[in-house]
Amino acid sequence: MGKLKFILSGGGTGGHIYPAIAIANELKLRFPEAEFLFVGAKDKMEMQKVPEAGYKIEGLWIAGLQRKITLENIMFPLKLVNSLVRSRQIIKEFKPDVVIGTGGFASGPLLQMANAFRIPTVIQEQNSYPGITNKLLSKKASAICVAYENLERFFPADKIVFTGNPVRQDLLEINSKRIEAIKYFNLNPNKKTLLVLGGSLGARRMNQLIEKEIYNIVAKDIQIIWQCGKLYYHDYNHFTDGAVVQVLAFIDRMDLVYAAADFVISRAGASSVSELCLVGKPVIFIPSPNVAEDHQTKNAKAIVDKNGALLIKENDLDTTFETVFFNLVSDENLQKELSENIKKLAKPNATKDIVEQIIKLIK
Repeated sequence: MGKLKFILSGGGTGGHIYPAIAIANELKLRFPEAEFLFVGAKDKMEMQKVPEAGYKIEGLWIAGLQRKITLENIMFPLKLVNSLVRSRQIIKEFKPDVVIGTGGFASGPLLQMANAFRIPTVIQEQNSYPGITNKLLSKKASAICVAYENLERFFPADKIVFTGNPVRQDLLEINSKRIEAIKYFNLNPNKKTLLVLGGSLGARRMNQLIEKEIYNIVAKDIQIIWQCGKLYYHDYNHFTDGAVVQVLAFIDRMDLVYAAADFVISRAGASSVSELCLVGKPVIFIPSPNVAEDHQTKNAKAIVDKNGALLIKENDLDTTFETVFFNLVSDENLQKELSENIKKLAKPNATKDIVEQIIKLIK
């Protein structure tokens, strides 16, 4: 085998970018000489995150279809053609051995072109309910690595490999980091800690909920680490009091924040769900209803159905949050049961298993 070349495409949100970088890092460990190129959407966060991780990236002029008639939608056919032409150029110049797509707008045209050139393609589907791009691409893909069971109704069954989602490797061993974590976040070791995760951009409805409930929570002797997202930081940072509440736009040390947490309230994006399975803390999922195909609710339900977490829908928050949350806080058996069950669903070797599939295609 000569010098191997890989193109990876994924973006739009951290949930698509992070798995692509994790796969690239693992491939680089196996093939230190290999060449890597990422392809993303021009104005999305991958254009910043991928170079920070040490990889080259090319941007396509592409965006998703909006659900209503907008200028963006009228431009869509033009952008799509432009992206297909650019993808063709990139593939002809770079000559990859394998092309890997982790979702997001840019992976559509790129994998479509790779299929046309008969280059092996791997799809990594993070969600329990695939988006339209991956459904279309799956027909010609060489392998489809999934994180949930029962996806045969969307994808060709003979191509599906159940690997799980790539997760940050520093989350594999968090129990030993608790003392360091309490120091790092300046927490009181005698109080329980609630971690609130609204995703990288933040979640308005979750932030409103915490704002409304904050005094009730603190009154139960619970300290709060509240990741409100960069869009909302200015609205909520005044709640930081140096004692029991810390409001953060973004959390750099996820390993330490998980190590410190006793309870977690989180959105149900695919990456978050996979991470929470690995760290095994009692979780209440509040899925975002504003995502395609309501896939966050489906991601969360896959865990809840196995008795590994609790779920509250956004429109039920006002009526049921207090009961559900304070019941969890006061019931140690329930906490233990949820922790044990969610841990059983973790797939710590996902990245390695995906890379094994890619290696098979090269051989």
